[in-house]
Amino acid sequence: MTAKASAPQRAQRGKRAGAAARAPYDFREQVGHLLRRAYQRHVAIFQQNAADPQLTAVQFVTLCTLREQGPCSQSELVRATAVDQGTIRGIIDRLKARGLIVISSHGEDRRKVIVHLTPQGAAALDRMVPCAHDITELTMSGLEPVERVALVYLLRKMIGAGAEP
Repeated sequence: MTAKASAPQRAQRGKRAGAAARAPYDFREQVGHLLRRAYQRHVAIFQQNAADPQLTAVQFVTLCTLREQGPCSQSELVRATAVDQGTIRGIIDRLKARGLIVISSHGEDRRKVIVHLTPQGAAALDRMVPCAHDITELTMSGLEPVERVALVYLLRKMIGAGAEP
Protein backbone atom coordinates (compact mmCIF):
# COMPACT_ATOMS: atom_id res chain seq x y z
CA MET A 1 0.00 0.00 0.00
CA THR A 2 1.48 3.33 -0.98
CA ALA A 3 0.66 6.76 0.32
CA LYS A 4 0.94 9.61 -2.19
CA ALA A 5 1.97 13.02 -0.91
CA SER A 6 -0.48 15.87 -1.44
CA ALA A 7 0.62 19.20 -2.94
CA PRO A 8 0.94 20.86 0.52
CA GLN A 9 2.97 17.88 1.77
CA ARG A 10 5.30 18.11 -1.24
CA ALA A 11 5.69 21.87 -0.67
CA GLN A 12 6.54 21.28 2.99
CA ARG A 13 9.00 18.59 1.97
CA GLY A 14 10.65 21.10 -0.37
CA LYS A 15 11.03 23.58 2.51
CA ARG A 16 12.66 20.91 4.64
CA ALA A 17 15.02 19.94 1.80
CA GLY A 18 17.20 23.01 2.39
CA ALA A 19 17.61 22.18 6.08
CA ALA A 20 18.13 18.51 5.31
CA ALA A 21 20.90 19.33 2.83
CA ARG A 22 22.92 20.76 5.72
CA ALA A 23 22.37 17.79 8.03
CA PRO A 24 23.90 14.40 7.23
CA TYR A 25 21.41 11.71 6.34
CA ASP A 26 21.69 8.64 8.53
CA PHE A 27 19.49 5.91 7.08
CA ARG A 28 19.87 3.93 10.31
CA GLU A 29 17.71 6.54 12.06
CA GLN A 30 14.94 6.58 9.44
CA VAL A 31 11.54 5.11 10.24
CA GLY A 32 11.40 2.95 7.11
CA HIS A 33 14.73 1.33 7.91
CA LEU A 34 13.78 0.78 11.55
CA LEU A 35 10.39 -0.71 10.61
CA ARG A 36 12.09 -3.08 8.16
CA ARG A 37 14.61 -4.16 10.81
CA ALA A 38 11.85 -4.71 13.37
CA TYR A 39 9.90 -6.76 10.82
CA GLN A 40 12.98 -8.84 9.96
CA ARG A 41 13.42 -9.57 13.67
CA HIS A 42 9.76 -10.57 13.98
CA VAL A 43 9.96 -12.87 10.94
CA ALA A 44 13.09 -14.57 12.34
CA ILE A 45 11.32 -15.10 15.68
CA PHE A 46 8.26 -16.43 13.84
CA GLN A 47 10.34 -18.92 11.83
CA GLN A 48 12.20 -20.12 14.93
CA ASN A 49 9.07 -20.60 17.05
CA ALA A 50 6.31 -21.66 14.67
CA ALA A 51 4.72 -25.06 15.30
CA ASP A 52 4.73 -25.53 11.52
CA PRO A 53 8.14 -24.57 10.10
CA GLN A 54 6.72 -24.49 6.55
CA LEU A 55 4.11 -21.85 7.45
CA THR A 56 5.13 -18.23 6.95
CA ALA A 57 3.77 -15.30 8.94
CA VAL A 58 1.75 -14.07 5.93
CA GLN A 59 0.34 -17.55 5.28
CA PHE A 60 -0.67 -17.72 8.95
CA VAL A 61 -2.48 -14.37 8.68
CA THR A 62 -4.26 -15.65 5.56
CA LEU A 63 -5.46 -18.76 7.40
CA CYS A 64 -6.54 -16.62 10.38
CA THR A 65 -8.56 -14.42 8.01
CA LEU A 66 -10.33 -17.44 6.52
CA ARG A 67 -11.20 -18.75 9.98
CA GLU A 68 -12.45 -15.34 11.09
CA GLN A 69 -14.37 -14.34 7.95
CA GLY A 70 -15.23 -17.67 6.38
CA PRO A 71 -14.76 -18.35 2.66
CA CYS A 72 -13.31 -15.31 0.87
CA SER A 73 -12.52 -14.20 -2.64
CA GLN A 74 -8.93 -13.28 -3.48
CA SER A 75 -9.91 -9.60 -3.43
CA GLU A 76 -11.39 -9.96 0.05
CA LEU A 77 -8.19 -11.64 1.24
CA VAL A 78 -6.11 -8.82 -0.26
CA ARG A 79 -8.16 -6.23 1.65
CA ALA A 80 -8.22 -8.16 4.93
CA THR A 81 -4.52 -9.08 4.99
CA ALA A 82 -2.98 -6.00 3.30
CA VAL A 83 -1.11 -8.36 0.96
CA ASP A 84 -0.94 -7.44 -2.73
CA GLN A 85 -2.81 -9.44 -5.39
CA GLY A 86 0.28 -11.15 -6.84
CA THR A 87 1.55 -12.23 -3.44
CA ILE A 88 -1.84 -13.53 -2.29
CA ARG A 89 -2.01 -15.72 -5.42
CA GLY A 90 1.29 -17.35 -4.46
CA ILE A 91 0.14 -17.79 -0.87
CA ILE A 92 -3.09 -19.42 -2.05
CA ASP A 93 -1.14 -21.77 -4.35
CA ARG A 94 1.21 -22.85 -1.54
CA LEU A 95 -1.56 -23.31 1.04
CA LYS A 96 -3.64 -25.25 -1.49
CA ALA A 97 -0.68 -27.52 -2.33
CA ARG A 98 -0.41 -28.35 1.39
CA GLY A 99 -4.14 -29.10 1.68
CA LEU A 100 -4.73 -26.23 4.14
CA ILE A 101 -7.23 -24.52 1.84
CA VAL A 102 -9.35 -25.38 -1.18
CA ILE A 103 -10.64 -23.08 -3.87
CA SER A 104 -13.94 -23.16 -5.68
CA SER A 105 -15.60 -21.08 -8.36
CA HIS A 106 -18.01 -18.35 -7.32
CA GLY A 107 -21.59 -19.43 -8.02
CA GLU A 108 -22.51 -16.32 -10.02
CA ASP A 109 -19.13 -15.30 -11.46
CA ARG A 110 -17.06 -18.25 -12.72
CA ARG A 111 -13.97 -16.01 -13.07
CA LYS A 112 -13.96 -15.37 -9.32
CA VAL A 113 -12.45 -17.97 -7.00
CA ILE A 114 -13.50 -18.47 -3.40
CA VAL A 115 -10.93 -19.69 -0.88
CA HIS A 116 -12.05 -22.06 1.91
CA LEU A 117 -10.21 -23.25 5.00
CA THR A 118 -9.96 -27.06 5.15
CA PRO A 119 -10.09 -29.16 8.33
CA GLN A 120 -6.30 -29.56 7.94
CA GLY A 121 -5.97 -25.78 7.75
CA ALA A 122 -8.09 -25.37 10.88
CA ALA A 123 -5.91 -27.95 12.67
CA ALA A 124 -2.76 -26.09 11.61
CA LEU A 125 -4.24 -22.90 13.05
CA ASP A 126 -5.10 -24.68 16.30
CA ARG A 127 -1.44 -25.70 16.62
CA MET A 128 -0.14 -22.26 15.61
CA VAL A 129 -2.24 -19.90 17.74
CA PRO A 130 -0.42 -20.67 21.02
CA CYS A 131 2.88 -20.19 19.16
CA ALA A 132 1.62 -16.89 17.74
CA HIS A 133 1.03 -15.58 21.26
CA ASP A 134 4.58 -16.63 22.20
CA ILE A 135 5.97 -15.05 19.02
CA THR A 136 4.29 -11.74 19.83
CA GLU A 137 5.68 -11.90 23.36
CA LEU A 138 9.19 -12.62 22.08
CA THR A 139 8.98 -9.90 19.43
CA MET A 140 8.16 -7.31 22.09
CA SER A 141 10.29 -8.83 24.85
CA GLY A 142 12.54 -5.78 25.17
CA LEU A 143 9.63 -3.43 25.82
CA GLU A 144 7.87 -2.50 29.04
CA PRO A 145 4.09 -3.10 29.11
CA VAL A 146 3.33 0.59 28.58
CA GLU A 147 5.78 0.70 25.65
CA ARG A 148 4.03 -2.29 24.04
CA VAL A 149 0.68 -0.51 24.20
CA ALA A 150 2.26 2.68 22.86
CA LEU A 151 3.98 0.83 20.00
CA VAL A 152 0.77 -0.83 18.83
CA TYR A 153 -1.12 2.46 19.19
CA LEU A 154 1.48 4.38 17.19
CA LEU A 155 1.72 1.74 14.46
CA ARG A 156 -2.06 1.75 14.04
CA LYS A 157 -2.03 5.55 13.94
CA MET A 158 0.76 5.49 11.38
CA ILE A 159 -1.03 3.11 8.99
CA GLY A 160 -4.12 5.29 9.09
CA ALA A 161 -7.40 5.70 10.82
CA GLY A 162 -9.25 3.81 8.07
CA ALA A 163 -7.07 0.70 8.38
CA GLU A 164 -8.43 -2.53 9.80
CA PRO A 165 -7.67 -2.96 13.53
